[in-house]
Amino acid sequence: MKKVITYGTYDLITPGHIQHLKESKEMGDYLIVGLSTDEFNAIKHKSSYLSFEERKIVLSSIKYVDEVIPEKDWNQKESDIKKYNIDILTMGSDWQGDDRFEKLKKCCEVRYTKRPFTWSSTAFRKKVDEYINKIEKEYFF
Repeated sequence: MKKVITYGTYDLITPGHIQHLKESKEMGDYLIVGLSTDEFNAIKHKSSYLSFEERKIVLSSIKYVDEVIPEKDWNQKESDIKKYNIDILTMGSDWQGDDRFEKLKKCCEVRYTKRPFTWSSTAFRKKVDEYINKIEKEYFF
């Protein structure tokens, strides 16, 4: 059995997330997703609309995902690769060349999926924030 692992926050799932998970699953038989915990997101200076537990429920319901594990820090990837007998680590192409992933080539194969859509989850979050601000101004001020 070929095992694949990927990592991310996965807040406000977009078509790009689904495409990444689909491509990752197609590379093997079993896909594990390391989901950033709320505490790790705080360390990365990221926030999410949904809590870790809520994001885990959503992610676990996606047909390409076989298992979700908590990602607690940048350095756990190498130990996860060993613990789960990972053959391939995948990340989106926006991470290509980043030393945090390139150095893992000594532990397993590292592949990057294409970003087929023109917008990112960051852009999506910005639009949601703009909409929320508009609603708050109209109804609460």
